[in-house]
Amino acid sequence: MIAEAEKQNSTEASFDRAAASALIKNCALQLGFQKVGIVRAEALNDEAARLQRWLAHGFHGEMKWMEREPEQRTDPRHIFPAASSVIVVAINYNTRHQHHVSAPRVGGRAGSKNTTGKVSRYAWGDDYHEIVGDKLRELLSWTKAQWPQTEGKVCVDIQPMMDKAWAVRAGLGWMGKHTNLITDEFGSWVFLGELLLNLELAYDETQVADQCGSCTLCIDACPTGAIVEPYVLNSSRCISHATIESRAPEIADEVASELEGWLYGCDVCQDVCPWNQMTPETTESRFEPRAGNVDALLDDILQLTQEAYAERFRRSAMKRAKLSGLQRNARTLIESLPRARTSIDG
Repeated sequence: MIAEAEKQNSTEASFDRAAASALIKNCALQLGFQKVGIVRAEALNDEAARLQRWLAHGFHGEMKWMEREPEQRTDPRHIFPAASSVIVVAINYNTRHQHHVSAPRVGGRAGSKNTTGKVSRYAWGDDYHEIVGDKLRELLSWTKAQWPQTEGKVCVDIQPMMDKAWAVRAGLGWMGKHTNLITDEFGSWVFLGELLLNLELAYDETQVADQCGSCTLCIDACPTGAIVEPYVLNSSRCISHATIESRAPEIADEVASELEGWLYGCDVCQDVCPWNQMTPETTESRFEPRAGNVDALLDDILQLTQEAYAERFRRSAMKRAKLSGLQRNARTLIESLPRARTSIDG
């Protein structure tokens, strides 16, 4: 027993935190992450207070699960009790592709056969949960090989981690007025993830200053006015919430009338952001769009069976909306198509 304790003390004494942190960061970059930071695992007290105010206003819409176990959401040690450090990573998912939504036909009510709906950029390729999760598991395996005393837990959006808050703390970027993390190099086109470790490491202390300035392009462009003030989103008005998270049989009228062709999600606030205009393309091939995932044929969506849906969206983030949600969204878009005019003057 004494020998084991002495061995552990010797191991801890010889552990170089700065060197270990540098090696872990380098490995993360080699695995394909573009940004990585390391911070202490502790309670997010300021962020917790903001979260509670946001929830109190009911801005989380139908996402009632956000009300449960707030201590887990704001302190990673409730998720992984041994956590001492949080490795925060970001990976660029931007591709060169653009939406090409078909225009309604002239001559009678436009049908769905050749009409498409837009899909949010984050869901064009394979499911980011799996891609980011696989890379973080590789990072954990590598870390264990270097330091056998390592224990860790991978977190990719499924666990109740405040991903954007941790990314800000780790110096990866700043919180934009549209409530997405913005990075200098890749704008807001990044996926985030965390690796919780029991290792005490050297921590990053420099955060990136907010560089949104007086810009309000995202707020002004939002079709439904969901960004009620800078850095505050009312999910009940958000097209992404309505088309992905909502399980209601019908989309609320005030949102349905402003969908602007969005079938799954919405990128309007990100598309207009100046920081997203000249971003490099991703080097991860699995983020490249699947066939029919940039602009989806509405008629195809409506004709999907449960079996065909499961096959088409296997390992795709679009599973989140479920078949009933996608078909509801497609019906809503078709119903919003204008009746054609027989002449310019009507």
